[in-house]
Amino acid sequence: MRIYVETYGCSANKADSEYMIEILRRRHEIVWDWKEADLVIINTCGVKGPTEEKIVRRISSLNGKRILIAGCLPWINFERLKGFGHSMMGPDQVEKVGEIVDRISKGERVVELKREEMRLGMKSFRFNPIVEIIPISQGCLGGCSYCATKFARGHLRSYRVGEIVKRAERAIKEGVKEIWLTSQDNACYGFDFGGNLAELLEEVLSLEGKFWVRNGMMNPDHVLEILDELVGIYRHPKLFKFIHVPVQSGSDDVLREMNRKYTVKEFKRVIKAFRRKIPNITISTDVICGFPTESEEDWKKTLKLTKWLEPDVLNISKFYPRPNTRASKLKLLPTQIVKERSRELSKLFDEIALERNKKWIGWEGEVLVDEGKKGRNNWYKRVYVGRGEGDWLNVKIVEVTPSTLIGEAI
Repeated sequence: MRIYVETYGCSANKADSEYMIEILRRRHEIVWDWKEADLVIINTCGVKGPTEEKIVRRISSLNGKRILIAGCLPWINFERLKGFGHSMMGPDQVEKVGEIVDRISKGERVVELKREEMRLGMKSFRFNPIVEIIPISQGCLGGCSYCATKFARGHLRSYRVGEIVKRAERAIKEGVKEIWLTSQDNACYGFDFGGNLAELLEEVLSLEGKFWVRNGMMNPDHVLEILDELVGIYRHPKLFKFIHVPVQSGSDDVLREMNRKYTVKEFKRVIKAFRRKIPNITISTDVICGFPTESEEDWKKTLKLTKWLEPDVLNISKFYPRPNTRASKLKLLPTQIVKERSRELSKLFDEIALERNKKWIGWEGEVLVDEGKKGRNNWYKRVYVGRGEGDWLNVKIVEVTPSTLIGEAI
């Protein structure tokens, strides 16, 4: 059977798609044009309303194709998807995708949505041959009032350190130069078996070879539990000097309504601890604009926090109610207010990002070219170098934009 896989969402979803392709290519032909496929697998994301709408439109456009709807959305909005009449599976069924495809090939409509123990696959196909994406856990310990992802990914289930290290070691030997450790919340890794993220990072970073490690998103409340250990390990030369810590709002009142389990003061404590030891660390955060209970005063606090933080990366989302979440029952703010707040924050961030990037002009150092003619330095700053993928280059930064440093090889 000829199979086409299309992926939406986070790096964990991308890792799932790589694992599915690795399993399927042993017995089937993977194609890169959906028109050539006998079966289209849509690996879905259900975090945001606009993404769901995009996926639904895509499924509708594939009328006449056999489709397997995979990923988080079948858990999050099953009632909407079942009307299409296609097969469906959840994230926990990734390892069984070969069996599911065999059943589909025989004419069966398969619906597999249940909690199952997943093993960490030891070898995966890679969309990018120099990047290995390793899921370190499934699920989380949170209960955010606006988030439906937990319906799909469930409660925290961490993979063991030895499994992850073995997978990383194998990838490095196969020529991988970036290891991405990913999950729904890296900061709570290991809490279910008495381990923690700092211990995992120490083991991965001790592997031989020339490579860099990207640590994925971490929620502030769980970072606080291992803060000193984590800041200490971040000084390791193989670890990207990059943290993604979503704040979501600058108002404690809104954070309580979101059930985020930390305060603005505690978020600041995390940021200050990292910047004290690594002054130029690249900081990424997320903000939701227009949460239903967000007043004008709350919004001003978010703008004030953004000015204080001066993030290098800011993921701005307008609030969209997700099915069966507590926040979906709240009265929405007027659409125009939400749009205005999003535009205001975007404008502020563009100004901040450009000024922060200007400080890199004249910097000289090593860049790993990991995507076309673009690469990353050890601070995970995006650098355009105009040279081939997979190279380590010494570069001087000569120009910047709000999102990119522009370098010349030296």
